[in-house]
Amino acid sequence: MNRYQMLIDGEWVDAAGGETFQSDNPFLGEAWALVPRANASDVDRAVAAARKAFRSPSWGGISATARGALLRRLADLIAAEAERLAVVETRDNGKLITEMRAQLRYIPQWFYYFGGLADKIEGRVIPIDKPGMVNFTREEPLGVVAAITPWNSPLMLATWKLAPALAAGNTVVWKPSEFSSVSALEFGRLFEMAGFPPGVVNIVTGFGSEIGERLVTHPQVAKIAFTGGDRTGQSVYELAAKSIKPVTLELGGKSANIVCKDAILDNAVKGVVSGIFAATGQTCIAGSRALIHRSIHDEFVDRLVALGKTARMGDPLLDSTQVGPITTRPQYDKVLDYIEIAKGEGAECMLGGGAATRPECGAGWFVEPTVFAGVTPSMRIAQEEVFGPVLSVLAFDEVEEAFDIANDTQYGLAAGIWTQDIGTAFAASRRLEAGTVWVNTYRATSYLSPFGGYKRSGIGRESGLTAIREYLQEKSVWIDTIGEVANPFVQR
Repeated sequence: MNRYQMLIDGEWVDAAGGETFQSDNPFLGEAWALVPRANASDVDRAVAAARKAFRSPSWGGISATARGALLRRLADLIAAEAERLAVVETRDNGKLITEMRAQLRYIPQWFYYFGGLADKIEGRVIPIDKPGMVNFTREEPLGVVAAITPWNSPLMLATWKLAPALAAGNTVVWKPSEFSSVSALEFGRLFEMAGFPPGVVNIVTGFGSEIGERLVTHPQVAKIAFTGGDRTGQSVYELAAKSIKPVTLELGGKSANIVCKDAILDNAVKGVVSGIFAATGQTCIAGSRALIHRSIHDEFVDRLVALGKTARMGDPLLDSTQVGPITTRPQYDKVLDYIEIAKGEGAECMLGGGAATRPECGAGWFVEPTVFAGVTPSMRIAQEEVFGPVLSVLAFDEVEEAFDIANDTQYGLAAGIWTQDIGTAFAASRRLEAGTVWVNTYRATSYLSPFGGYKRSGIGRESGLTAIREYLQEKSVWIDTIGEVANPFVQR
């Protein structure tokens, strides 16, 4: 098997305890790489290196323009290595090579964008109301940022944190998921090649239960940027609060995809399929609830099932594959459990409904694309995040009812609506309690547009101009130009 090391202070090192763990290939269902199993002392080493780099002339002392140039150089290297990194990521987490290739080719845009933004961070001169005083503000980096990333789309979601954090002048300790660490370690080599000083980006690999708490609570970590499940996110939030650390949390979702009676059905069917079966449903923005107007419900479900039946499953490294395996064995078991829960609640299984046993799926962790009709809003399958290729179909009579059903969950990450009525589209943009609302499309994201959640789906925003503010702090500076101090016992 391939054996990897961690990146700490510009050096590739083993875990302090010498331990490793296996990374599994979800398609083959077997281990393919050995990854260092870090402990608390490794976290301490990485944070110390990041803190040292933050204060060093080679990073903290360079101009914002120079930082931006490094980020743009990194973008060039990612573009050149996109195909190789996409293959590594597919082997490590089972996502389709076509999607990983598209993501890796797009990732450089975040580093180009934030590289260009690095020297556009400006303070303000405030026309203060006190005579003889000049007041201005400075926008300054926070310090060491802990970036904790999940196993689905690992490099894309890490980029959403790394690009703005580095552009703002911070340093980073990156902990990838234990289920998809290999692509992070391969990606880490590019920071060296781009010329980043040692310690600016450090990568520690291991289990959240063993190093996560130490990283979040470390006194020299100034900020936490986390993507993952809402329960883990809640724990991160609670731990960070003990030391008053700011957090960015991008958590779970139970997104509604609403199809109105005037929708173009062919487009809407494709959009609903894309929302749930693309990425094997393993995405926080999965449109896992399809809300269909009752007048078109039966026809829509028939078309949906017909298209779902054509999905080609198998080796995610083949361009022809459309649905790949579940990334981890625990998640595979969880998805199958939710399918049984849905059946027990009385939902009608219209498609799939179990593990995939097709020959092309081999020994991998595959679940058939599954559609449940007859779902009611109170069912667990309509309220809880499954994170797999499982769709709940609910009927509605009026669009206001659809908005109410869509909002009736603890989540608020995304939502979609399919309609030809511009009034309905604008009403959806106002009424839907979600950080992203798509109209006649689904799963569109960009480095230019902010992304984040309402309610339990998270705090803060990633991408776009807003994102860099998440990694800055504002300082107010006062200068007395008169030179005479008045009564010292009276506040000026």
